[in-house]
Amino acid sequence: MPLTLRPPSSTFSFLSPAAKPTATYRFYTIPRASTQLALNPPSVIKTAPVIVVGAGLAGLAAATLLNSDNIPFLLLEASDGVGVEPMLALNLQKFYSGARVYYGGEFHTVADPLRHFSDSVLSLGNPIGTVFDKLLIALTRARVLSKSDEEILKADEVPTIQLLKSIGFSDSIIGRFFRPFFGGIFFNPELETTSRLFDFIFKVLALGDNTLPANGIGEIPNQLAAKLPSDSIMLNTEVVSVDFNDSNSPSVTLESGETVKSELGVIMAVEEPARDKILAGRTTWVQKKKPDRSTVCLYFSLDRDQIPVRDPVLFLNGSGEGIINNMFFATNVAPSYGPSNKALASVSLIGLYENDSDDDLRAKVIKELSCWFGASKVESWQHLRTYRIGFTQPNQSPPTDLMKNPNIGSALYLCGDYVTSATFDGALVSGRRAVEALLKDRALAPV
Repeated sequence: MPLTLRPPSSTFSFLSPAAKPTATYRFYTIPRASTQLALNPPSVIKTAPVIVVGAGLAGLAAATLLNSDNIPFLLLEASDGVGVEPMLALNLQKFYSGARVYYGGEFHTVADPLRHFSDSVLSLGNPIGTVFDKLLIALTRARVLSKSDEEILKADEVPTIQLLKSIGFSDSIIGRFFRPFFGGIFFNPELETTSRLFDFIFKVLALGDNTLPANGIGEIPNQLAAKLPSDSIMLNTEVVSVDFNDSNSPSVTLESGETVKSELGVIMAVEEPARDKILAGRTTWVQKKKPDRSTVCLYFSLDRDQIPVRDPVLFLNGSGEGIINNMFFATNVAPSYGPSNKALASVSLIGLYENDSDDDLRAKVIKELSCWFGASKVESWQHLRTYRIGFTQPNQSPPTDLMKNPNIGSALYLCGDYVTSATFDGALVSGRRAVEALLKDRALAPV
């Protein structure tokens, strides 16, 4: 049975306890049979009460709320599939609550003291930070747990690196743990991301578990779509522009040349690059462009009896050298991610490494992993696929506005993780807020 891979949309993704008490790492999915949806637009399209552009997490959240409020809508998606959502029904498989950090030629454990008390005690003397650093982690945990999500997302902000230094964390724990761990979450080892997002994710980690869905994340969008009216979702339908004309509500032009006019409003639920292309020159709303966050993910297959470590743990590169940021054995967490005799290894780099070929990156990664686990073991690993993901997460370095008004024009609304926290939770919440703003503006909000 071969391992089947699909490109991940990001390395780290989180769902806050406000939505569900779970934090999810997302690296690898197993494709499943898809729900039958309309794959081609009808020959003539005239109007729809609400148009949702993009069937990712935010778009599906918006569509679900519209459906629950009995507001007809049309969900337009350029690709041939819908987005993803983590749910407890996925039979989530837990990571070890902590990490193993490669530093000084060996691995050192960083453990959550509330979940792995004995491991945390044993790790007090390791070189991944001082004993005082570990105390500061506990104090930071207490600080973020005392605040609501809204308080965190509206708080004064600085770059995360500045926050860590102001708290008093040592250079050793910043370089050996925070940079690879939160750098992997933010796709930014310089830790320039807003302290608001750091606090939000720290809170999520304190309350939830890091998990992988046992059956593959691809089933969830199909389940969500199946709950929506069968004629409300149109795949392979790319929106190329949003036009206002002289109407109180915008219309959208499709790649086919057809036009769909909205009666109540348009909700834009696409990622930033697509948003900028669709709205170019058509709205006064402007957001300063920041460098995209990007990643390269490499996957390897190995015999399951040759796995060097059996624990479901995340490995971090705390050495300050090399190109690997983090890696883990997916089948240690969720055995269903490979056949019974094979294991799946996932390796993540930060950045696109545009000057390196795939073969060069593979060779460098194998060389580094050979230092971690031994050359005799790693050299037998079979490289499966390399994915370069140019836009993997919004850049949320300060200044940010994580509670911004979703209305950016006449009956035009934005949703997506870039308008709030760059997390699964943020995407879900943004979809709901966009619909609530539309209904309020149109005086249709339920009493």
